[in-house]
Amino acid sequence: MSTLEPVPTPAETPTAAEPVDLGRADLYLNRHISLLAFNERVLAQARDPAVPLLERLKFLCITSSNLDEFFETRVAGLKELQAYGAWQVDVDNRSPAETLRLVTAKAHELVADQYRVLNEELLPALAREQIHLVSPARWTKAQRAWIQRYFDEEVAPLLSPIGLDPAHPFPRILNKSLNFILSLEGKDAFGRNSALAVLQAPRVLPRVIPLPAELVSKGHCFVLLSEVIQTHAGDLFPGMQVKGFYPFRLTRNSEMFVDEEDVDDLLRAMEGELSSRRYGDEVRLEVARECPPEKVELLLKQFELEQPDVYSVDGPVNLSRLMALIDQVERPDLKYPPFTPGVPRELIGASGSGMGNLFDAIRKGDVLLHQPFQSFTPVVEFLRQASQDPNVLAIRMTLYRTGADSAIVDLLRQAAIRGKEVTVVVELRARFDEEANISLATRLQEAGAHVVYGVVGYKTHAKLTWVIRREGRDLRNYVHLGTGNYHARTARQYTDFGLLTCDPGIAEDVHHVFLQLTSLGRVPRLHSLLQSPFSLCQGLLERIAREIEHHRLGRPAAIRFKVNGVTDREIIQGLYQASQAGVPIDLIVRGMCCLRPGVPGVSETIRVRSIVGRFLEHPRVYYFENGGQPEVYCASADVMERNLHRRIEVAFPVKDPALRQRVVEEALDYYLRDNTQSWLLQEDGSYVRAQPGEQAPFSAQSALLKALASEAPISLG
Repeated sequence: MSTLEPVPTPAETPTAAEPVDLGRADLYLNRHISLLAFNERVLAQARDPAVPLLERLKFLCITSSNLDEFFETRVAGLKELQAYGAWQVDVDNRSPAETLRLVTAKAHELVADQYRVLNEELLPALAREQIHLVSPARWTKAQRAWIQRYFDEEVAPLLSPIGLDPAHPFPRILNKSLNFILSLEGKDAFGRNSALAVLQAPRVLPRVIPLPAELVSKGHCFVLLSEVIQTHAGDLFPGMQVKGFYPFRLTRNSEMFVDEEDVDDLLRAMEGELSSRRYGDEVRLEVARECPPEKVELLLKQFELEQPDVYSVDGPVNLSRLMALIDQVERPDLKYPPFTPGVPRELIGASGSGMGNLFDAIRKGDVLLHQPFQSFTPVVEFLRQASQDPNVLAIRMTLYRTGADSAIVDLLRQAAIRGKEVTVVVELRARFDEEANISLATRLQEAGAHVVYGVVGYKTHAKLTWVIRREGRDLRNYVHLGTGNYHARTARQYTDFGLLTCDPGIAEDVHHVFLQLTSLGRVPRLHSLLQSPFSLCQGLLERIAREIEHHRLGRPAAIRFKVNGVTDREIIQGLYQASQAGVPIDLIVRGMCCLRPGVPGVSETIRVRSIVGRFLEHPRVYYFENGGQPEVYCASADVMERNLHRRIEVAFPVKDPALRQRVVEEALDYYLRDNTQSWLLQEDGSYVRAQPGEQAPFSAQSALLKALASEAPISLG
């Protein structure tokens, strides 16, 4: 099918005979089902023969990891609402119980598809490339001997099997840990004849074990830890027979609850809550397909789960652990080709080698960075120069996710040790990064930095750095604003925009945002930025209404968004109204989308597409045609209730005309042309993959790699 279908002109758009109730439930798609549909699109990458084979396996692992988080947070939340008897409904007017039934059925289909892809497509394809997961039945004599020694020396000393009897109750099972339930026969040294035992695989052990090269005739061979333990389980129960050995895995609620109104120290409260995450309420049970029904029932009873919560799988109970195989196979021909991120020419030093003085470069004009096609190194270098420059007096920064070993945190520490005023807003509640953020907050405090945790009740999700530098008799403000986190590793995997600027209006607004985060006071009027929870939602609605008015008056009008999710009912209704007025609207939405495109009389001029490719699409870009004078904002916020109303977010304008045009081309035009990795949302909520047809194949991500990253002019060290 064509990638770009013609948008109806105002004359072609039918006019509704009567006003449409835009709050009608049937005009909205279910957000949880929409998120599972995103994972289906990721799984499609694992099936795509055009994707390198080991990258296909990686996409399969990603779907498994995504599904873990889906159960830990979203399914867990639905179960809580159902348990409390809540009647809270979603935008599609479904109750938690109704949504849970839908989600469970869809998740079972997705899990079955995952294992079909593994067993019927990926494992045979890997075997053809001499990459084998070797089952015990195919172990050679020499391999068996090596595996026996490995079990005796590396595995057995770490195992603690527990026989179930009145003195040994069922052990507490860690969230997402690999466990086994065993059927035993016979008596032990004390005359006990317990028929059941439970064994947990220590998390320090690798789940995928490479066999030594001398034991492999060709290529690479791996064995699974679960099968190593199963083969030698009898060694753990001398004098008894193991009649059954069945892997299982439990997923628990991993949301953390801290009553911020009732704690004096958020960091200590979060530290206390982290330990309980491992033992949250049970939400899912994964078991090996061969596990007998009576054992499944026993586990269900133990964990207070029901039959729909059981996922019987034909393979390893944790597919995401297969990611270790990818890292251990040196086959460049089976992976994406490497690339060197580019560096904007204006940042290159006069010698042509290395980066020059970034403050000088920024004073000459704003600098736009588009990761991963362009390097994240200039952001790190900006902090490095700020930390070392004697003229820099203060650094302010927000940190949401940085990674456990962050160069940026080290540079902030150095700046504080050198006596600069360093203030860091650390978001302790960044989901699944809480422990890392607690650690970095402690390290920063030890170096003398001021560390605060934002505003009670609102996550600080904005990506801001503010540097104050003395230049002559004046103080000048330099700012970095981004759509993604200050995380060097994800900057190689996620697409994001960053802006380096010393624009006085933007810098003054950033100053006011930091005052909100660190102090008290009324909401200031921002002149350049849009900020949630105050002005961002209203600012978007006002600009949508302005496009309607431009269109009514015959001026150029159009709306284009590139975001990760669209779920906010108020913004969706605004877009519906714009479509009813005839405004052309293109939405590039990576994940959840509750808006239903193509509904007669409601959304006929709205087109929605999702791009799934080598890199995770992450930037938020808001474009308004504005009567021929386009406005473009980049932002940390999606079109979601939490971003617009329950977080501190920032949308920043791209003022420089050349950079604004770059954002339009690189974030919007390229992706609207994509006909190889683009999925088009249909009115019924399904997605159809775009096909080139008679057009030349075009991949936005590949084109951006070629344009921005192919030949970096300098070595960044």
